[in-house]
Amino acid sequence: MGKKHVFVVGLDQFNLEMLERLPSGQKCEFHPALDISDIRDVERYDMEFLIDKAVRTIEQHPEEPSGVCSFYDFPGTDLVPILAERFGLPGPSLESVIKCEHKYWSRLEQHRVIPNNIPAFHPFDPFDETAWESIPLIPPYWIKPFKSFRSYLAFEIHDYVEFQAAVERLREGVAFMNEPFRYLLDTFHIGGQFLAMKEDCLAESVIGGSQCTLEGYVYEGEPVIYGVVDSIREAGRSSFARYQYPSRLPQEIQFRMADVAGRAVTQIGLDNCAFNVEFFWDQTANKVWLLEFNPRVSQAHTWMFEQVHGESHLQVMLDLALGRRPKTLEWTGEYALAANFMLRTFEPAYVRGVPGKQEIERLALAVPGTRVKLRVDSGQDLRDLQGQDMYSFELANVLVGAQTEMELLEKHDQVLAGLDFDLSEVE
Repeated sequence: MGKKHVFVVGLDQFNLEMLERLPSGQKCEFHPALDISDIRDVERYDMEFLIDKAVRTIEQHPEEPSGVCSFYDFPGTDLVPILAERFGLPGPSLESVIKCEHKYWSRLEQHRVIPNNIPAFHPFDPFDETAWESIPLIPPYWIKPFKSFRSYLAFEIHDYVEFQAAVERLREGVAFMNEPFRYLLDTFHIGGQFLAMKEDCLAESVIGGSQCTLEGYVYEGEPVIYGVVDSIREAGRSSFARYQYPSRLPQEIQFRMADVAGRAVTQIGLDNCAFNVEFFWDQTANKVWLLEFNPRVSQAHTWMFEQVHGESHLQVMLDLALGRRPKTLEWTGEYALAANFMLRTFEPAYVRGVPGKQEIERLALAVPGTRVKLRVDSGQDLRDLQGQDMYSFELANVLVGAQTEMELLEKHDQVLAGLDFDLSEVE
């Protein structure tokens, strides 16, 4: 029997290597329906062009497609159901994916089944001069577009002055993802009531506590949670310091979160699809809060799963893309725990220089169980980076596997000491 041909929306070298290391991945050939450069660090998303390009790529390939998948957020997640339907492949419906990603629509669906596990929320139009008065929430609260990822254009608001400054930023950038997202609603006749809304931003009351992400999937209507990753923030800041797996949260809390996530995903109607759900556990109130729903595996977690399980959870994505029930991940990895550290700067700057390839390779040899992924290049202005959170700039990811948390932190510090970024501050 020949190899299966799987088309990936947003294929990159890092994740391609992990796909090929999967036991079942060795029986597949992976092809870019779109390259990572088509969907990241772009000036605009031309959805008609991207759909046509992906369709042509698959049609012109000499072999029949066996599956289509993506581990990246918009537009990767949205193109998967479009391509799956076009070529008769397994996948979720486009409407269910959009229900997950449209922040207001998703909250309305969640409110039907888990009203006590979501924050108060209210839509608003950033171009409305009376927007401040129209929001019935008491600061502090967050404002964000109906569609974004990685906290892009998400602002914490404490007073009118902050609100006005944030609204100016929203007016400048809200169309970047909202407009191509609305194109999908219009073209595929989905969510007409939301397409007609003047509001395209959401205000949500602040929730907090220990943050984590549940990784799961739905197969033939049955939701399954198979891993929980802690999201650890910078001290006193909203930006993440690292993801760490497996979670240190109590099992009872993880089970409660899994129950809430299962009810939400069933209400949304997502099926035959991987997902991840971000939660807070407010220990003082002993309450779990659902923050965000994403219809994909988190590619930021793939390396960690590989270190702990012996294979990444891209296996789950691949099984679903091929129409199979995902197999259980074994605990056969080299390390007991793993982390993805985010190396950040909190001030705008020009990137004058980054660590070279040889420098990074020497670090990997000197500190076993580590890897560095650069997020910036020489010559970049950090203010031009797309899709970043609004309070920091991510320079690199430092990936670490270890047997204990102390060893994990020590390895991170060793790698960090060997990385040399040349940044020039700007006003």
